[in-house]
Amino acid sequence: MRSAFACAAAAGDNKGVKKTLRLTVNAQDLEGIEAKQALERCAKILRAGGLVALPTETVYGLGANALDRQAVESIFRAKQRPAWDPVIVHIADRDAGQRMLEGLVADIPERARKLMHAFWPGPLTLLLPRSRAVPDAVTAGRPLVGVRMPAHPVALALIRRAGVPVAAPSANVFGHTSPTTADHVLEDLDGRIDAVLDAGPTSHGVESTVLDPGQDPMVIYRPGAVTADQTRDVAGAVEMYQTGQVSAALPGEALPSPGVGLRHYAPRARLHLVEAPPAELARRLAEMAKLLEGERVGMLLPAELQARLPGVNVFPWGSWSAPEELARNLYAGLRSLDALGCSVILCPMPPAEGLGAAIRDRLLKAAQPAK
Repeated sequence: MRSAFACAAAAGDNKGVKKTLRLTVNAQDLEGIEAKQALERCAKILRAGGLVALPTETVYGLGANALDRQAVESIFRAKQRPAWDPVIVHIADRDAGQRMLEGLVADIPERARKLMHAFWPGPLTLLLPRSRAVPDAVTAGRPLVGVRMPAHPVALALIRRAGVPVAAPSANVFGHTSPTTADHVLEDLDGRIDAVLDAGPTSHGVESTVLDPGQDPMVIYRPGAVTADQTRDVAGAVEMYQTGQVSAALPGEALPSPGVGLRHYAPRARLHLVEAPPAELARRLAEMAKLLEGERVGMLLPAELQARLPGVNVFPWGSWSAPEELARNLYAGLRSLDALGCSVILCPMPPAEGLGAAIRDRLLKAAQPAK
């Protein structure tokens, strides 16, 4: 039997069926009665074709049975996501996950096996030749399917209980700032999905690295916590996909990978990026804030930057020398400044090394003007 939300989605209505169920799970006590009940309830929803927002180590994802075409299509309706943007499929663990993987892909290149061994479970998505069992809706009709094994204990437990691979893009309205808490999910999708499994804030804060190991050199379509240097050390030459290669994605024109659209992750406020040598950043931020007189200005401000900012709403972003803090707090900061009613947000750009490449990627896409 399909869930009430799945039936409504089939009729073209994802909103207003009922209030989204919020179930709390302590990731440190998955054997407790409460956790088992919550996980089983969400697993049943997934098996019935419904939608469950689940925590991963990166961001919260909006999950559906990846082998159920109607369930996957309901993700797109709930998120208002265009069909040309493919989604990532999540599997459970090395044993059960291998069986799930074999059902999803037609071939696993040797370099992909090396990367799986090194980085799974973890924030690395691999683009692999899809099997016939994968619906076109998952891949936007393209021959490769993005697969990863998340490193969050709640995500893994839910996928195991459901017994199906789970398609799960970020659990937000398409193009909006990704969610790193259950509250963020509900801000965007309350009333549009069956349930959200609340396990507290995510740990990485930016989405997984997406890599195609079948090309030579390998191609990173979206940078993330697994860096180019790390993948190069394990599996050989790799290059970054150039975002400029993506057109404005005409209707019906499928993107080559999840996460390469020109405008993603955007707050409601206009996002202005500031790039300057470290010694000049504070001055440049203060000057730009002064030029925006009459606007309600917000700012993501690293701890090391001291600036005189009267009238500016400041979100303490974290330490400039700890990019993992900046990544973890990025989306929460953008959402917090939106909630304060800021009309414009100023953000300094971190260096492009390591995790900084992923942060810059998200900021550059979030700052793209709406069309």
